Formats: sequence, C-alpha cells, structure tokens
Amino acid sequence: MVIAKRGLVLGATAAVLTTVAVTGAGIHLSSQAFFRDSPKELVDEVWQIVDRNYVDGTFNQVDWQKVRNEYLGRNYTSKEEAYKAIREMLKKLDDPYTRFMDPEEFKSMQIDTSGELTGVGIQLSQDEDSKKLVVIAPIEGTPAAKAGVLAKDIILKIDGKSTDGMDVNDAVSLIRGPVGTEVTLTVMRSNQQKIFKLKRDRIEIHPVRYSRSQDIPGGVGYIRLNQFSANAAGEMRTAIQALEKQGVSGYVLDLRSNPGGLLYASIDIARMWLKDGGIVSTVDRQGVSDRQKANNRQLTNKPLVVLVDGGSASASEILSGALQDNQRAILVGTKTFGKGLVQSVRGLGDGSGLAVTIAKYFTPSGRDINHAGIVPDVTIELNDAQRQELSRNRDEIGTKADPQYAKALEALQQQIAKHGRSASATR
Repeated sequence: MVIAKRGLVLGATAAVLTTVAVTGAGIHLSSQAFFRDSPKELVDEVWQIVDRNYVDGTFNQVDWQKVRNEYLGRNYTSKEEAYKAIREMLKKLDDPYTRFMDPEEFKSMQIDTSGELTGVGIQLSQDEDSKKLVVIAPIEGTPAAKAGVLAKDIILKIDGKSTDGMDVNDAVSLIRGPVGTEVTLTVMRSNQQKIFKLKRDRIEIHPVRYSRSQDIPGGVGYIRLNQFSANAAGEMRTAIQALEKQGVSGYVLDLRSNPGGLLYASIDIARMWLKDGGIVSTVDRQGVSDRQKANNRQLTNKPLVVLVDGGSASASEILSGALQDNQRAILVGTKTFGKGLVQSVRGLGDGSGLAVTIAKYFTPSGRDINHAGIVPDVTIELNDAQRQELSRNRDEIGTKADPQYAKALEALQQQIAKHGRSASATR
C-alpha cells in the first residue's frame, strides 16, 4: 500500500491528453506471453482488481459476480475482443474514472507522466449526466490553448465525426496522432458552435512557473501550478524558496484550470504552506481512513491567496480545501470542479492498463466535495469575452489585466495588513 499510495491519481478526467500518474506500470509484465494467448484471463484479471479494490462495495448497485459470470462465459478469439468486453464490463459501473487503457493508450499515459505531452493539450471528461465530452482545461502553451479552446467547451465533433455517445477513450484515440498532423474539433460554447483546426505537437511541460512583481508594496510572488505531476512538488519548492529570497510580502497561488494529478504531490505541496493541521483524509470501501497532516516544514508563513475556477479539480481541490479549512489562504475565483475520488492506475499482463476508483477523499473539516466543489471565499466570474481575451493573450494571465488576479491582489493586500497588525500585537 505504501508503494501504491505514491501513484494515486486524482486527475479530474476520465481520460486525459496530458500528464497523469501511473502506479505499478510494470506489474505482471513477466506474464505478457501468457495473457497474449489467453485474452479471457485478462478479462478476469480486470474483474478481480475491481472486485478487490473498487470504492463502493455494492459496485454502484451492480451485481458484480453476475457480471463476471457473463463475461467469463464468453469465448474470446483475440485481445481486441477482450478489450471491447472489458470496456463494456467497466461501463456497467457508471463511473467515468474507472477505465481500461489498451497498450498504446497506457504507453501514452506513461510517456505523459514524464512531463512530455503528445497531442493538442486538452484534458477531457465525460459529463456524468449529459454524457457529453467536456474540456476540463487546455494546457498552457499547447496548440489547444493557443487556438482558444476553453474549459467547459463541449466537443461535438472530431474531424467531422460526431461524439454523440462516444467513449472518452475513443475520443482520445481520434484526437491523438503523429506530431505535425492536424485534427479539427467542433465545440459548443454558450450555445454557439466553434471550429478549431489544431496541429498536434510534443511539448515538454513544466508544471510550475513563477515571478515577482511590484503589484503591491513589498512585492508579490505569483506562482502558477498547471498540474500535480511527479515534478510539481520539486518545482514548487524551488519557486517558494526563490521568492522568499527576493523578500516578497505575500503570494498568489494560481490553480485555475489545474485538473489534478498525483495525490502525494498535493500533500507535499500543502506541507510547504502549512505548519500544522490536517490536509486530507481518504476513505476506502472498508471505511479505513488515511489522514495526512502538515509536518512543521512550511517554507513560508506569509499571506497567501489561491485562485481557483471550474477547471480546478481533484488534487487542486485537496490543496485549496486544506488551505481554506486551515484558514491559511483566501480562495478567489469561482467554484471548483467537484471531484472527490481517488484512482489507482496499474499495468496489466499484456501491457494494457487499468484505472480504478479506490477511495473518496475529504477536506480537513470533513467536507465531501464530490460534485459539490469548493466555493471560494471571494467569488468573481469571468465573462466569455474576458476568458477569450486571456486565452488569446496568455501573458496577461497573472497580471492586473486578469480580473481574477486583480481581485486576488485586493484580498492579498487585506491579508498583508491583517498579518502586519497581528505581528505587531505579538511583539
């Protein structure tokens, strides 16, 4: 369990076109030949993993034993037949986050985990109610972001093919492709259709960028965290330490459009901001709770404001929820995505992979934010024109031309004044 925890996935997406995390990528690879010749065994392996680990002991009111009898009662003449059966089997759980990846998809996930993106740079999710394909967020600097694709855009067509009823994995397969080739996405935004012709690319992704500005007296340290990948904590530590040396008066941490990632990246980063207090608790189907706390190793106690929006999901919600519950930061922006579930991702015998929802998580105060999201302390919406302007001019993000950042500066100045009064009172 200790090994597995390091790879727990908290991305908001049922399938992603960017960095996610993998646990046990090499598990059972020694049995590859066996599973190649026995596709039924692969079906049973997937069933067994779900049976042992799925977060809901009722399997979302599905007779899971009956499902096993149904799918193991079939004859499979190829891996492709087994893959199709596995996806059908998992779909019965009605859980977009529990999903099967064929070897190519799983390999792509492993490549993405290294911080290298192949594709157009968007994260996709299937809306649980409408079943439509929704953009969680475009990744900065990628073809999708440069073209103006926005969070909450609904993908209607991929290269002219309707996505109605399309599985997220199928959509990923259509959107991915060789670097330099093009894919056309037709999206719906505010009841208007938009068409984006995107050229696929390979991009090295750094999850953290930071800067110091004189937007407030004494200087503000601005840190933008795009995703909780394997190198996120290290880059966050570097950013905070550098800004501390520059003597900033306070910080704005930007988690907008951050879809999540590794559980332990969010915990490690929370400990950089918190001296003490709870961070998150995860509860599996046996009711076993694993509580993570701060460990007296914070890097700074200076005032902090966190920017969030509807694209801030999962690991972003763990971090922002912990900072809010411990009254360590003021949250500014709009309500977050609302994903309170944890997935474990592991390799299967033939090189394919499986993501399984294994636990729920709760903020330190016990909030279950699944579907509900986290409501910021200060709410400020961006209209479509403002969002498109920031999408076209990415350099304006985190500047006074960014309305949400400007509001964050107001909140930060108030916190700095309050912090100064508190420090004077204790002398």
